[in-house]
Parts: sequence; structure tokens; C-alpha cells
Amino acid sequence: MFAEQWPPLSPMQTGLRGRCPRCGQGKLFDGFLKIRPKCEACGLDYSFADPADGPAFFVMMFVCVPAVAFALWLEIAYEPPMWVHLVTTLPVVLLTCIPPLQPLKGWLIAAQFFHKAEEGRLARPKSEDAAAN
Repeated sequence: MFAEQWPPLSPMQTGLRGRCPRCGQGKLFDGFLKIRPKCEACGLDYSFADPADGPAFFVMMFVCVPAVAFALWLEIAYEPPMWVHLVTTLPVVLLTCIPPLQPLKGWLIAAQFFHKAEEGRLARPKSEDAAAN
């Protein structure tokens, strides 16, 4: 019945836009990075969403490293005064690191919903369950 009501939506399309992973209409965020309690359009409870530090990790690895490399290159190549770093490097770091956080967090939440990801559990193999009964 779930699949009949809500066709599967691409996590890339819904997550990057900050939309509900089930209906694609409701907003996912209440503010910049705070997740809403539920979707205002379809009522999906967002309590399943736990992207943890994923967005920050991806931003650090793929965006911050090149931004810091730029700062190091600038320092080694030109040895500029500190104020040059404040007007060049600081904006580069801030403008490349902060904006991608929300789309990445939305994408990770939508991917969790799409793939039905949940916390891992330890379970006995079925053969042991049958032997125990």
C-alpha cells in the first residue's frame, strides 16, 4: 500500500532541494540545518533521519581541503600580509564550506529514506533461531 500511495522519488532530486523524501512537496528543514519534526504536506515523521556528521565530513574532505590548499599556495607563492588572507582566504573558505551543508544533509536524509536505512542490529542466523525453539 505504501508503494501505491507514494511512488519512489530520487534522493538526489528531493534531498538536494530540501524536500520531503516521500512526497517531494513538504520542506525538510526548519531553518538552515534543523530538521522539521514531520512533513507538512504528507505527514511523514522525520524521526528516522540521522545523517550524523556525514555532511560535515563530505564538506571537509571535498571542499575544505582545496580551500585550505588555496590558502597555503597563496602564502607560499606570495607571502602576503595577514589582511590579504582575511579578504581572500576567509571568504573562499566560508563560501565554499557553508552553502553545501544543507543540500548534502538533505541528500543523506533522502537516501536513508529511499534505501530504508536503519541502525544495525546483531542477529543470530536463522539456523540458530530454529535450533533454539
